Amino acid sequence: MTKPLTSRRGSTVRYRAPHQDARIQNIRSMKRPGGCMRIRLLGELEAVLNDVSITPTAAKPRQVLALLALNARRIVSVQSLVEELWGHHPPPSVRTTLQTYILQLRKLIDSALPAGSGRTAKDILVTRFDGYLLDIVPENVDVCSYERLVKAGQQALARGDHEAVSTLLGMALTKWQSRALVDVRIGLLLSLEVARLEESRLNALEARIAADIQLGRHQSVLSELTVLTAQQPMHENLCAHYMVSLYRSGRQWQALQAYKTLRTTLNRELGVEPSLRLRRLQQAVLRSEADLDVLVEPVPDPARATNA
Repeated sequence: MTKPLTSRRGSTVRYRAPHQDARIQNIRSMKRPGGCMRIRLLGELEAVLNDVSITPTAAKPRQVLALLALNARRIVSVQSLVEELWGHHPPPSVRTTLQTYILQLRKLIDSALPAGSGRTAKDILVTRFDGYLLDIVPENVDVCSYERLVKAGQQALARGDHEAVSTLLGMALTKWQSRALVDVRIGLLLSLEVARLEESRLNALEARIAADIQLGRHQSVLSELTVLTAQQPMHENLCAHYMVSLYRSGRQWQALQAYKTLRTTLNRELGVEPSLRLRRLQQAVLRSEADLDVLVEPVPDPARATNA
């Protein structure tokens, strides 16, 4: 639902939530050549045009599609594509081979375009000066949709609206099916993108959990934190959230055990002690300080990796 607001001049304006802006953008873009194409990258690669799967099966065309989709409506240079596909050892006929992969993608696109539409694959996978551009709605790529929601969550965090932070980042995280590009052979460029996205995912997850704790939902995040601290055994912020949630749930000894486990791991793997902040939290738990009933670690910036 939209919320009526009053402008400084007294006229009524309407507030739109991020998902409503995206829906309007999608409706306006339906007339564009690639307006009906949707691409999933946060998990297994999937490309659908007009409800027809156009996901390539060969490894290198999948790489090309993934890199173009991550840069929707932006030119990806031939040099970048070559670097992704072959690294520092391209074949002698590199441009001809790349054009073959582009042709394969265009054939898949053409197969999903309705007859008599007046559109061709070249209108969607466009040749530009020394590069290519995938002319589709960025919001129809799950990565773009995810990053928009993360940005909205960051803005809510700046306002101190923890409920909105929890909701928006929760919506963002549902875009993930598994690890980014899990079934795509990745080269130099895509490997950097995957690392960036995975870091962004962890930051968003941590921020959403912190917001939930601020809202008094410490018991509801316990099972999630149990798994996360096992997967990230040296992540101090996750450990801090886990300790606070355990303590508030009446499980003081388990909160102390969580600290002990982290400390042992840091000593064994890196030869270091936990941070002063975490040591102070451990002492607060040990003494059952009253401040623990309101103490929550600062929520990290969920867009830190996204905007890198």
